[in-house]
Parts: sequence; structure tokens; C-alpha cells
Amino acid sequence: MTVLAGLPSNVLAGDIINLEWRDLVPEGETPLPPSVQGLFGHDETDTLIAEQPRSSGVRRDWNGQVVSLPGFIVPIDYSGTGVKAFILVPYVGACVHVPPPPANQLVFVTTSEPYENAGLFEAVTVVGRFGTSSTSTQFANTSYTLTADDIAPYPS
Repeated sequence: MTVLAGLPSNVLAGDIINLEWRDLVPEGETPLPPSVQGLFGHDETDTLIAEQPRSSGVRRDWNGQVVSLPGFIVPIDYSGTGVKAFILVPYVGACVHVPPPPANQLVFVTTSEPYENAGLFEAVTVVGRFGTSSTSTQFANTSYTLTADDIAPYPS
């Protein structure tokens, strides 16, 4: 069995749960459809957080589990030239150029090793310990957290 670099030695590749964004939405709720993900112009970004749709809840199925989730980085905190805290979002520009998705479609990620990303349009896969926790940032409210052990360009 393979142990992934950056993960604790007791976590095997087969132990990682591969999540998709729709997995984070409670049963019976649908994620924000792609057709409404770009309705605001770039000059309206100051009102975007006020336009964040309400979230109807979270899923606790993966609390404390090691998961893998692809997405895009919205930087929150830097260390040197790398990002140490960010919001992982399901589509390009979420929280920056369009209204943020509901909180249950956003993950607040922290990492001990700064990740030098290529910008907002870089897709990444984050692997780490997952949990439910409300976090409020200048861009959006989030319902999930992920302590990243590995961040890699997507696909990884």
C-alpha cells in the first residue's frame, strides 16, 4: 500500500475519501447551478458577500476523515510567497468575481507549509483532515474546514 508524501505515516492512499462538491450538500438540497454562477459583473464585487445564498445545512459524514477535494483557491493569508489559508471553491471566480456559493459549498483550508499557487484560475486537489466548522472571512462564510497535508495542481 502507498503512503502519500505530506500525509501522516498512518494514512494510506486507500484510506483517503475522494469527495465531489455535490457530496457536501445535504440530501434533498441542490448545489448552486452553473447557470447562475456568473450573474454579476466584475465591478460589483463589493456587494458579493451580501449576495451569498443561505445554506440549508452541512453533512457530518466525513468529520475527522482524510479526504481529497478538487477546487480553486481564493487566498486569505500568505506567508512569504505562498498561501497558508484559503477558501477552496468549486468554480473559478467564486467569492471574487461572482456571488459566493452557499456556505456548504465552501471549504476553509489551512496548511502548515505555504503553497505557492499559480493564481485564482489554478485548479488544485487538497488532501487532509476534514471537518464541519463555520468560518467567516472578508469574501464569504464557510461551513467546512480542511487541514491540508497535501496540495497539488489538479489533476493529481
